[in-house]
Order: sequence, then C-alpha cells, then structure tokens
Amino acid sequence: MQQSISDHATPSEYTTRRTSRPGVLKRAQFFFMLALVVVDLASIWLAFWSAHRLLQRDPEIVIGPFREFLLLPGLYTVVLVMIYFSQRMYQRRRPGTHLDELFKITLQNGLAMLFTVALLTLFARDFQYHRSFILFGAALTIVYDTIGRVVHAQLQWQAQARGIGDDRVLLIGAGEIGQMLLQKMQAHPKLGYQVVGVVDAGKGERALTNLDAPVLGTLVDVPQLIDRYAVDEVIIGLPESSHQDLVNIISLCEREKVGIRVFPDVFQIMASEVTIGDLGGLPLLTIRDVALQGWKLAVKRGMDIVFSGLGLIFLSPFMLLTALLIKLDSPGPVFYSQERMGLDARPFKIIKFRSMRQDAESDGPGWTTPDDPRKTKLGAFMRRFNIDELPQLVNVFVGDMSLVGPRPERPVYVEQFRQIIPRYMDRHREKAGLTGWAQVNGLRGDTSIVERTKYDLWYIENWSIGLDLTILIRTVLQTIFGTNRNAY
Repeated sequence: MQQSISDHATPSEYTTRRTSRPGVLKRAQFFFMLALVVVDLASIWLAFWSAHRLLQRDPEIVIGPFREFLLLPGLYTVVLVMIYFSQRMYQRRRPGTHLDELFKITLQNGLAMLFTVALLTLFARDFQYHRSFILFGAALTIVYDTIGRVVHAQLQWQAQARGIGDDRVLLIGAGEIGQMLLQKMQAHPKLGYQVVGVVDAGKGERALTNLDAPVLGTLVDVPQLIDRYAVDEVIIGLPESSHQDLVNIISLCEREKVGIRVFPDVFQIMASEVTIGDLGGLPLLTIRDVALQGWKLAVKRGMDIVFSGLGLIFLSPFMLLTALLIKLDSPGPVFYSQERMGLDARPFKIIKFRSMRQDAESDGPGWTTPDDPRKTKLGAFMRRFNIDELPQLVNVFVGDMSLVGPRPERPVYVEQFRQIIPRYMDRHREKAGLTGWAQVNGLRGDTSIVERTKYDLWYIENWSIGLDLTILIRTVLQTIFGTNRNAY
C-alpha cells in the first residue's frame, strides 16, 4: 500500500488547501466555543428563573418579582463564566465523556455559589434574597447546563464526523502501536480526527501491511507531507523510540507549526510525578510512591464495603436465578474458583460463575477469545454482560479485591509478564479490581498486556474518588447496554 508523494495532486492544489484550511478550522472551532457560551448563559438564567417560579409556589416563602433579583443571577453568571474560562471548559476541541462533564459542572457551580454569596455579603449587604433562591438556582444550573452541554457535545460530534471542524492527522509509526492508534481514531469519527496517512518511521518496528490508511512516505518526507496534505496535527506512535529519536522527529514537525502528540512509553507514564530529593547532598530523582495510604486507603475500602454489600443484597435474587440456569445449561459446578495474584503479589482465590465446560482447562490454562470453543451457550451470554463476574463482589466485601483496580492475572502469566514488561509488578501495589480503567477502555481478554499495563499504571498514579466513580458508572452502563468491546 506504499505510495509515493508524487502520485498525488500537484503542489499548487495543496498550497491552496493549506492556506485556506486554517481559517475554516478556526471559524468552526470559534463557532463551537461561542455556542457553548450561549448554552451556559441560557442555562444559568433559565435555572434562576425556574427557581424563582418554584419558590413563588411555596406559601411559606414570600418572594417578590424576578426583576428584583436580577443582581443575583447576573453576578452568578459573571463568576461562573470566569471560572469556566479559567478551567479551560470552553477549549474543548473534542468533548470528553458526559460523566466527566457532569463532575466538572457540579464542582465549578459549587465554587461559583460560594464566590457569589461571598461577594454579595461583602459588597451588597443591603441586597435581600432568600437562601433557597441561590441554592435552587445553582442546583438547576447544574441540571440545565449538563443537559445543554450534552446536546452541544452530540451536535459537535456529529459535525466533526462529517468533516466540520475536524483535524487532519498524520500518523508517524506503521507498526502495532500505529495500527492501534489508527483503529481508535477511525472507530470514533466523532472525535474529529481525519487520518490522511501513515509515515513508516523505520525505527526497528515491523511495518504492517493491513493498515486502513496509505503509507505516504518516511521520516524525511514529513515536512512535505504536512504542507501537502494540510495536516493540522501529528501523532507519533513510537513509544519504544529513544528520546533523541523523538526529539529529531518533533523538530521535523515543528518546522510546519502543527500540533504534536506523542504516545508515551511506560517510563513517561511513570515519570508524570517526579520529585528531587537528596542522599547526603547528592540529588536523587524519586518516582512517585503510587501506593494509597492514610485516609485515601480508608475511603476506598469504605466504598468497597458499602457498594459490594449493597450489590450482594440487591443482586442476590438475580444471582440465584443465574446459578439455577447454569445447573440446567451444562453439567458441573455453579461457581468456578481460580488462583489470581492480588495486592503485594499475594495469591487469592477469585470466584466466578462457571461460563465454560467443566473440562475446559484439561489441557492447561489459556486466554479467553471471542470465539472460545470452551464456552457454554449460557456462558457466552454471561460474558457479554459481565454476569460471570458478579460473585467477585464477595471477594471485594472480604477484602481480597477492590471494586476498581487492575484486573488480577493468574500466577503463571504474572511470572511471564514480569520478565518482559517494565514496572509490570507495580500493578500489584494496589488491590486487584472487579473492573478497571483498562477494561472500560476496551482492553479485556486476549488484548495487549503491554497496553493494559500502561492503563493500569496511569490509573494507580492518578487515583481519585471521582475517577473510581467514573469507572464504576461506565462499567454499569457498558454492562447494561453490552457496549464493552472484547467482553469475553
């Protein structure tokens, strides 16, 4: 599929496209941002008007006409929009998940409410308003703004999928990582990435021949390709290249003033948090201690106990029905117990509903695959909707596992992976999880363990309560709608 630069349109044609495209792209992005500002302004004023109408219906609250309270929504609007701008909530070339948007909107509106009350208390002491007015107004702003931004995101995604405001991307790297990045961008056209082609970097990688994009040339052709194909962004998919090689590639791209993104290697993920200490005056780099400690550990354990306990209580009738169906579907036990490696690489017995034949591992352990012949008929359905994982709520409740964390592997695989993957054992600095960051991003079953490790390390080093809740909610939604790919 190799193509020469000379096989394409003449330079004059691409010069015209190159000079005109940036203006079109900026206009589209400005329109997206302007529409988002309008959505926020409309949400705020509609929310406070709705709050006023709701309070008027309460006979115990005496409240005057809405025009007497214009100062409050006006000040709230100024404060909130300034906070949104400071938190870069209007600079979203590609909208994130709706769940992340909700968390951000809730947090920023809480801050806006506090600032507004503080300013009114300090500078407008004679201004009288009912406390319920601002509380209702802020709460309804969260609701209306979330709905408005979700609609805006959907419209922006549809526009970008049709080529409006999209970015023309040149992908450097024709190996396995390059293919993974290419498939990700092509599978999500709403993100607004239009891949014009791939560059074969020739850095010891095995160039794949089944890429769904043309291989346009080599590294020396990058400056010409950027100009000729009106490229807006370059993505470098060479995680195992040396730092000097990356610097050389980036210097080629910087000549053309395009956006540059680099797919990181394990060390770059690991070095996101580095501090400088000393040893008797000698400087030492200290990589972040990723293990949870203190109140964070207590909060995470508390969430595990509460949510797993509630899950076992409310799902017990469904789990009982599943057990009965398993017995009727095929001979063998209901549950399947297997040794896995957990916190500090200590082994424990994981519990699952049996989804394979009783003699499935008579020839030894093996990875599950989409067309795994060992699965029972009911087992295929259970794996699609993660039903076979439900008994692991018991593992979570007793403390062997956590609700969220790196998925545990079998000891035989851990011993293999630790020999070939840097920092693989850092996955065991935290408890294994019922679900994880890698899993909600589609890395399940027989997928790249290297990429799963990178996702796991990122999760460990960026843990937060909000991230755990996001992963749990995404897991539930993917389970209900069966949208989690590779769910086998």
